[in-house]
Amino acid sequence: MYKGLVACRAGMGSSMLLKIKVDQVISEEKMDLKVEHGNLDSLIGFNGDVVITMEDVAHEIADKAPYVIGVRNIMDKEEIKKKLNEFLATKQ
Repeated sequence: MYKGLVACRAGMGSSMLLKIKVDQVISEEKMDLKVEHGNLDSLIGFNGDVVITMEDVAHEIADKAPYVIGVRNIMDKEEIKKKLNEFLATKQ
């Protein structure tokens, strides 16, 4: 089971919506991934496998996690699915 963090700058609105969509994709696709929710401060001490955030934030934190996914449209489950599958392919 891989561990992920869904985060944005404040950890309030957009990342919570993104987490809901990520959880839906994980459930629908039966992915071996569990995600928690937080803000960028949650990166301190985070020892998981992937951080999922908005595309503009992903560039800022690219060196702060083993793998960073930047999502352009947080409501687009197909985009999320594609990027999660790309991450999981690196673990094969």
